[in-house]
Amino acid sequence: MASTIGLVVPAYKPDVEQLSAYIDDIVSEIEPETVRIELDAATEETVNQLSALPAEVASVPYRRGKGAAVTSGFEALETDILSFADADGATPAAELARVVNTVNEPYCDLAVGSRRHPESTVATHQTFARRHLGDTFAWIARKLLTVDIHDFQCGAKAITADGWAQVRDHLYKPGFAWDIELIAIAGAQGVHVEEVPIEWHDRPNSTVSPVNDSFRLAQTLLDARHRAKQLRDSRLHTAIAEHREQPPALVEQE
Repeated sequence: MASTIGLVVPAYKPDVEQLSAYIDDIVSEIEPETVRIELDAATEETVNQLSALPAEVASVPYRRGKGAAVTSGFEALETDILSFADADGATPAAELARVVNTVNEPYCDLAVGSRRHPESTVATHQTFARRHLGDTFAWIARKLLTVDIHDFQCGAKAITADGWAQVRDHLYKPGFAWDIELIAIAGAQGVHVEEVPIEWHDRPNSTVSPVNDSFRLAQTLLDARHRAKQLRDSRLHTAIAEHREQPPALVEQE
């Protein structure tokens, strides 16, 4: 029996025309059982505009952040495969399909789309500053985490329902740095991760500022490393955790 596919698209003040075209392309390419748009800072006008799409629209009037939005969407899905794609369409539907199909292969629990893999194709490039900061961060993350991949933050990932069950209770970051935590925890929990080279198109209107948000990325990387070490029974990191106040996991905030 073929695996059922669910897709979550986290969106914050999206370009409705662009998002609508992207959803149509994804539905045609992947034929997911469920498409769920998690819409932050929603207006009645935007909700009405998106209501004609072949998708469920779950909206809130405030900004939760990408991580909280994807987590909420994944918790609502009842499919064998849970996937997400950023609303800007930087990962074309055909490339997202390659990520989702990788999870259907044996021994892969989490498939991570990659812009920085040697076999990837970047159709339109970021500015030099964004590209340089991204490359530097990816290099540092590879050194600190146990998962040896080239790109931690590309907005195209898919995970099995069983894989999600293993990591869901250990995710805390509500914003764009959630991807890093997901991969770090997956590695610590023995969830098999595969990196999938894709064709990628830069979207200059991204809501993430690589300069202003670098500190939060670095802090998340250290936090993710600490939690991953703790899950792998590190005495040092377990001792550190005993003296820290633990916030509720994202799934506990639903």
